[in-house]
Amino acid sequence: MKQVVIGLSGGVDSSVAAYLLKQQGYDVVGLFMINWHDTTGTLEGDCPWHDDRLFAELVARRLDIPLHITDLSAEYRRRVVDYMFAEYERGRTPNPDVLCNREIKFDVFMKEAFRLGADYVATGHYCRKAEELRPDGGTTWRLLAGSDPGKDQSYFLCQLSQEQLRPALFPVGGLLKSEVRRIAAEQGLATAKRKDSQGICFVGKVDLPLFLQQKLAARRGNVHEILATWPKYAQRPPLPEPGCEPTTAQLAALAEPWHYTVRDGKKIGEHNGAHFYTIGQRKGLGIGGRRESLFILATDVEQNVIYVGEGDAHPGLYRRALRIRPEEMHWVNPTRELAPGGSRRFQVRIRYRQPLQQATLYVRDEGGFILFDEPQRGITPGQFAAWYDGEELVGSGVIDR
Repeated sequence: MKQVVIGLSGGVDSSVAAYLLKQQGYDVVGLFMINWHDTTGTLEGDCPWHDDRLFAELVARRLDIPLHITDLSAEYRRRVVDYMFAEYERGRTPNPDVLCNREIKFDVFMKEAFRLGADYVATGHYCRKAEELRPDGGTTWRLLAGSDPGKDQSYFLCQLSQEQLRPALFPVGGLLKSEVRRIAAEQGLATAKRKDSQGICFVGKVDLPLFLQQKLAARRGNVHEILATWPKYAQRPPLPEPGCEPTTAQLAALAEPWHYTVRDGKKIGEHNGAHFYTIGQRKGLGIGGRRESLFILATDVEQNVIYVGEGDAHPGLYRRALRIRPEEMHWVNPTRELAPGGSRRFQVRIRYRQPLQQATLYVRDEGGFILFDEPQRGITPGQFAAWYDGEELVGSGVIDR
């Protein structure tokens, strides 16, 4: 009998995943991770893992499976949280959930599972895996979107490697969330009506500036408004002619973000640190009295200045292209990798839950350039762009600009 170690998190998805695996005849073992102890900045005011562990224990008892506990907090701090602090300090906005999956759940946790004798490692993610035989007789593992379009979590796994995908199982990936809830209720699982977790992976909901102040000091700075009539908006780089392959210079120009100085707008307020804010952010500025909301257009962490614009349609929020550095290009399916000089149409998302956008990926020696059919709102350095071919997540990369 093949053994599966499942990350039993105390949520309904992993609970039902464990039940389904047992029904399929696997020898199922639960493994609960403790990844965070510090409560600084958490809105709940306590460590949410205490409750999670209790629910995991109740589910394991109900399913009659063993449950092991492992503390991975040192690795989580080093690989995920320290990376977060470093990125915010640079004025970039990281995605800790993507890093948590690549560095913790499918690396450190997976190694712990293998030490327990696992043949496979399972999670409650809403995604699917398929295999494809190569001409050389080997197998390529394909990462597919979950069947529930409202819960698809493939984006969060966009940095996984073939080695990480090979032993992975996603038992609920072919189900709707409503079906998962129904199964949990029918089986009398304690998590059946438990709310889904929110916020930073394993940390929970946080007051982000307060959380970041563990490492990043508050610094009083100015907020400058850029009007929608700023002259340089009318000087956008032209798009390539239809049917013509864009040059690298054209792609680089289209991917270049807007650059502002304090002379381009007037001061309208103050903030507590440019590194606490992100492009496209609306809340947290504390500046009212406007017909429309103010949105962050850019942050300058060196000068400690935030640039904002009024209204969701402000031209400073939109761009047609982004760039990924060569070393940050990652192919989940290496058989689909494009060599420098290559290009291909994909559907792309630059944040979780964003509807897939039509675009073309151009690979050059200078990196990957994604040129969208339509302007994209809030392209944010530090986030991940993931490209899909139909239901398959083919590759991803960290947005450089």
